[in-house]
Amino acid sequence: MGIYRLYTGSDGQSHFEKMSLESHPELKSLTSTEGILFREWPSNQFIDWHPAPRRQYVINISGELEIGLGDGSLHRFGPGDARLVEDTTGQGHTTRVVGKEATVTAIVPLDD
Repeated sequence: MGIYRLYTGSDGQSHFEKMSLESHPELKSLTSTEGILFREWPSNQFIDWHPAPRRQYVINISGELEIGLGDGSLHRFGPGDARLVEDTTGQGHTTRVVGKEATVTAIVPLDD
């Protein structure tokens, strides 16, 4: 289980940063949100290159997702992993459901 930030770098590519409560104390403060929604992703679903539609947290409830970056790296996330998704510009990332089971995520859009 971990907390990660997905953001657009100065190169226009998406990058990951591992976050911790110790190194990012702002995570311990209340954050204003628009609400929460749950999404079920079917097994083997693939979404090609896309930037995030808005700043949001995406928290894996069940199943596994694999996020692809422009540098060719693939990053897997399972139950309990949380991502602060901020790559709203640039090339974006790919998303794939891995495994035979559907994946359920909680999506929490952030107020700007």
